[in-house]
Amino acid sequence: MQERLMILGAGVMQGPAIRIAKALGLETVVVDADPHAPCVSLADRFERIDLKDKEGIAALGTSLKAQGGLGGIMTAGTDFSATVAWVAAQLGLPGIPYEAALNASDKERMRRCFQAAGLPSPAFVVVEAVPDSGFSPPFGYPLVVKPVDNMGARGCCRVDCAEMLSAAVADALRFSRTNRVILEAYMEGPEFSVDALVYQGEIRIYGLADRHISFPPYFIEMGHTMPTTLNAAATEPLLAVFRAGIRALGITNGAAKGDMKLTSQGPMIGEIAARLSGGYMSGWTYPYSSGVEVTQGAILIALGRPPKGLEPIRQWTSAERAFISIPGKVRSIQGIEEAKSVEYVRDLFLRIEPGTRVRFPENNVSKCGNSISAAPTREVAVNAAEQAVRLVLIRLEAPDTETEQFLVSGTGDHAFPPAAFTIPESLKSLLAAFPEPEYEPVKVTASLEKPQVVLLRFQLLIESDVQDYTGRTVQESLEAVRAITGLPLPLWETGADVPAKIREPGTLVLGRRFWAALIRGGYQGAVYMVDTLVPFHSF
Repeated sequence: MQERLMILGAGVMQGPAIRIAKALGLETVVVDADPHAPCVSLADRFERIDLKDKEGIAALGTSLKAQGGLGGIMTAGTDFSATVAWVAAQLGLPGIPYEAALNASDKERMRRCFQAAGLPSPAFVVVEAVPDSGFSPPFGYPLVVKPVDNMGARGCCRVDCAEMLSAAVADALRFSRTNRVILEAYMEGPEFSVDALVYQGEIRIYGLADRHISFPPYFIEMGHTMPTTLNAAATEPLLAVFRAGIRALGITNGAAKGDMKLTSQGPMIGEIAARLSGGYMSGWTYPYSSGVEVTQGAILIALGRPPKGLEPIRQWTSAERAFISIPGKVRSIQGIEEAKSVEYVRDLFLRIEPGTRVRFPENNVSKCGNSISAAPTREVAVNAAEQAVRLVLIRLEAPDTETEQFLVSGTGDHAFPPAAFTIPESLKSLLAAFPEPEYEPVKVTASLEKPQVVLLRFQLLIESDVQDYTGRTVQESLEAVRAITGLPLPLWETGADVPAKIREPGTLVLGRRFWAALIRGGYQGAVYMVDTLVPFHSF
């Protein structure tokens, strides 16, 4: 009879574990609360159980042991390593102590472990309610607010002053299952992700990547690149601190995923989880860059066996990049096949579809999708992943209140959500003085096959080197608008009179409002502007 492995989670991040376990000849028993999770169909057997239900999962495990046996239990890319450890202990399966898993799941316990071991980790304090007006953190501002028991940067926010604190704590409390929020001294410096396997106390590193964090005051990972560009002199101390953190938490058998910072005071521990990483790192970018399936090693450890055959066989670069949207409701998505066809692009993941409501991301689970590339050189891999992101075009329905509010909201340097394009003051002044023709929305008539839309040229903006948050230029954004709307959108010199022939019924001349929408919302804002003035069914 096949040896069985129980895997917690049937989402995209658990897909590699399910596929690799089956390739190893194991029978996979996959548990998830969602019967429609993306990877349910990959499992040999699926059981619908909430991953917080330790007793229910243990009961399933007991049944499996009585009916043919159960070799191990594991997860990857979820925050339920404590469930794994508890069930493993109940069933006598390989695993880490439950207390160690709690240390790696609860940020308060984690910080106390690092503090007791004398490891470089930020000062912290835990609160269970929104602080009153007289509260003063012992380490000053800026600080980071986050729930003690969640992942994916949910409820995580940088706070620069006392006026921001109450709202940030209230938001973090929404994401905490135990109504606790941790306040930490802010660590300035680049951030890195690192994966490791631990077998009988021996720690081996399997992947160190540069993380690309954007959109303060939130911490949105817009991608990572594997391997890091950090030199060996800086890498070794950082990994030494990571290994010490693993030991301080008590992780002796299994996997460990770390978020590490390199500050002016040296390496510091962001967080360490007792599992393989999510975010496409352990299951995609590390295997693509090294030729090694680290997930296979984690599976073997979960079965009580030493991880073998994990020596890198190539030195490529793999880049993961995210695409996002301004707020609204998705009308259509185009460019998917073109993005998949970019040379060196390996995967394109979509989290949205027509009809999905989207928002500007405040955490790492509210992005629209991801591209992943792999190439012999870093430059080629990064360019491929970023090109794929720019080819995916998301059109929003119009009219829509959330989109309208976004486009007219503040656009200061510290506003959130930020404008797609950050432009210099000189261009802001020119925009304020830019012509805005008088117009009415186009009226559809039986004789109108396609409306004529003319755009007054904002030459200095078009020629500028500004880029949006995916690296798209203004000219590329205009091309995206044309591709989505199907309109030629000819440019007309600002200083010249618009000929009488294009002032005929069915003609629309766009000016300042169009350019303001493009600056604020990128190609999506500009398309939305056109869609509010020209009926959808007319083109």
